[in-house]
Amino acid sequence: MSTPLFSELELGALTLPHRVAMAPLTRNRAAKGNVPHDLNVKYYRQRASAALIITEATQVAPKEQGYPRTPGTHSDAQVEGWSDVTDAVHEAGGRIFLQLWHVGRISHSSYHDGERPVAPSAIAPEGEVLTPTMEMVPFETPRALTTEEVRAVVEQYRQGAENARHAGFDGVEIHAANGYLIDQFLRSGTNERTDRYGGSLENRLRFLQEVTDAATGEWDADRVGVRFSPLSVFNDMHDDHPAETFAAAAGVANDFDLAYTHHVESAEPKPPVAEKGEAATVFGGMREAFDGAVVANGNYDADTATDALERGYADLIAFGRAFLANPDLPRRLREGLPINVPDEDTFYQGGETGYVDYPTWDDLQNGAAHETLHALHELTPRG
Repeated sequence: MSTPLFSELELGALTLPHRVAMAPLTRNRAAKGNVPHDLNVKYYRQRASAALIITEATQVAPKEQGYPRTPGTHSDAQVEGWSDVTDAVHEAGGRIFLQLWHVGRISHSSYHDGERPVAPSAIAPEGEVLTPTMEMVPFETPRALTTEEVRAVVEQYRQGAENARHAGFDGVEIHAANGYLIDQFLRSGTNERTDRYGGSLENRLRFLQEVTDAATGEWDADRVGVRFSPLSVFNDMHDDHPAETFAAAAGVANDFDLAYTHHVESAEPKPPVAEKGEAATVFGGMREAFDGAVVANGNYDADTATDALERGYADLIAFGRAFLANPDLPRRLREGLPINVPDEDTFYQGGETGYVDYPTWDDLQNGAAHETLHALHELTPRG
């Protein structure tokens, strides 16, 4: 039997050959100056068989960094480095979007010449942050952006989107998830502003609206997506009314006629399986509010991905860790081949190990893989 995982999809301006996308994966492998380099070129080229690659989160200005060795898109050297990446992906037949990022309060003054991180409101997150010297320290209380500064940050997103176009990307994804700046503006737990960017839901949506307007000023709307994580508590996030908030946020994407919304879910239970409860209500409401394609992300396997597509719950499935460990993931899912298990100890350690040394199936068959690399387990697509 055929599976919808391997049917074509019209995603905005793109025709995708199948429905297995690569999710954004921060892996701290940029070179000095947060510049993409040969290692990143190799990594993305290896995974060009994805229906669509969405890059790791990429800061749009120098003072928007919150982790070591994460790439930017605000300097000439960074744009040149990304150009090498996009050239490699396109030569291999792939398609690639750049994810535009500002971490907001999830940072530390050591990244900003001693200045505190900025955020919608001066609310410190619980937890610790990794500094440039690889030391874990408590988060600091951020400084609330002034109204004029918010407008300046919107301009930084616009410039980042323009630079992505110069770098040869096929489109951009606005990172409005995972507790970073746009998410901080959206959610009631992190936005206590009293100006036009805070208070009411209408005001909390305004920053997202302005960033989206900036991005679609540089790109046709059918080459822009946006990522949300409505129920995630990562980075000490919460919202009093997530179903209302994120249906409205999806409505913003609909107003701009974006190519897709990208939904970050918890690992279990999957809303297509669990048809009742908060997850089903929240993600179902977002689906109703947006007329375009929906990308689902959250520890899917072949069976749950197929289920989501068959139900019409999602149109494209973004795989993260599975794509990290399996450069040829679409082939493995299509043919029911075993997959490599990712080595979590190497996720953020830098270098080639656990980044570009995962074997393809052909490598394994030819005996070219490291003998001690990664254990295998079965992941067999249904049908």
